[in-house]
Amino acid sequence: MSDKLWAMANLKVNFCGVEFENPTVLASGVLGVTSASLKRVVEMGAGGVTTKSIWMEEHKGHKNPTMFGTEHFFLNAVGLSDAGIEKARGLFAEYGEPAGSGAKNVRPAPVIASIVAGKQSEFADLTEEIVKSRPDILEVNISCPNVEDEFGIPFACDLLLAADVTKVVRRKLDELGSKIPMIVKLSPNVPNIGRIAKACADEGADGFCAINTVGPGMVIDLKTRKPILANRVGGVSGPAIKPIAVKAVNDIHKATGLPIIGTGGVMTGEDAIEMMMAGATLVGMGTMVYYREVGGFGEVVKEMGDWCDANGVEVVGDLIGSIK
Repeated sequence: MSDKLWAMANLKVNFCGVEFENPTVLASGVLGVTSASLKRVVEMGAGGVTTKSIWMEEHKGHKNPTMFGTEHFFLNAVGLSDAGIEKARGLFAEYGEPAGSGAKNVRPAPVIASIVAGKQSEFADLTEEIVKSRPDILEVNISCPNVEDEFGIPFACDLLLAADVTKVVRRKLDELGSKIPMIVKLSPNVPNIGRIAKACADEGADGFCAINTVGPGMVIDLKTRKPILANRVGGVSGPAIKPIAVKAVNDIHKATGLPIIGTGGVMTGEDAIEMMMAGATLVGMGTMVYYREVGGFGEVVKEMGDWCDANGVEVVGDLIGSIK
C-alpha cells in the first residue's frame, strides 16, 4: 500500500530506537511464516511485522483442529509449530536487510523476531543464532498458554523464572555486543503482571509485548459432547479479551515506563488508540485478520488517522500513556 491512508496526523512512532511508519504491527503467530506473507502485511498497511515464534529445532505443534472462532472470541491451540532456526534464516534473508544497512534488498518495514524455548538455557543458544539474521527487535516469548502439558507452567507465570529468562537473553546479547532491543512477551494469566514486568525490566528488558492469549479456554461441541479442539483447550483471543489487555498494558506502563506493544482484542482504529492511551507505543494485531482479513491493517491505520484528525491530535505518539 504505497499511498498513505490518513489525512494530516503524524502516525510515526519510535519503539526502542526503531522507527515505524505507523503503530500497527502484525502479532506473532499469524501470517508470519514466509517472507512473502510478511511483505503482504506491510503492503496492506502494517507499520511492522513479527515472525511466528521460532524454535531452535522443528516443533510440530498440535493436531488439527487447532482453531475455532465466533463473533466474540477466537480459540487457538496451534502449539507454536515452527520449522526451526534454519528455516528462519531463509525467511530473514528473503524479507530483506535492515534499513540503513546499505544493502540493495532492504526490508519494507521493521521485523520483530519472536523466539521460544522449553528451557531457560536454550534461550541463550537461540539468541546467538537469531542475532545473525539481524532482526530489528527481539521478542522473547515466555507466555504461550497452550503448551503447558508439554513444558509445564509458562515462564511468564513465575516472577523468578521470567526474570531469569530475561537475564539469560540479556547476558547473551551483551556477550555478542548486540544492540538489538529485547522485549519480553508477557502473560495475562497472573495476579500482578506489573510486578513481573518490573522484575524483567530489572534484568535488562528494553520493553514488553502484552498480552499473549488468555486462558487456556475450552469450547464444547454440543452434538458430540467433546471439546472442539483436538488439544481440548486453547488460548483465547479476539474482541472479548481487549479490556484485559488494556489493563495489563496500563499496569506494565505504570510499573516500568518502558515501551510496550499492546496486543489483545484490537479490531479497530479506536481500539488501537485506547491501547496507546493505556501506555502502548505499538499495537499488535493477529486475530483481527480473522475478522477483517489482511486488509484490516490499512483500514485500522486509516481509522487511527481519522480519529486523530477529528480530535485535534497532530502526533499519535502524544497519546502514549495519556490516560487520566
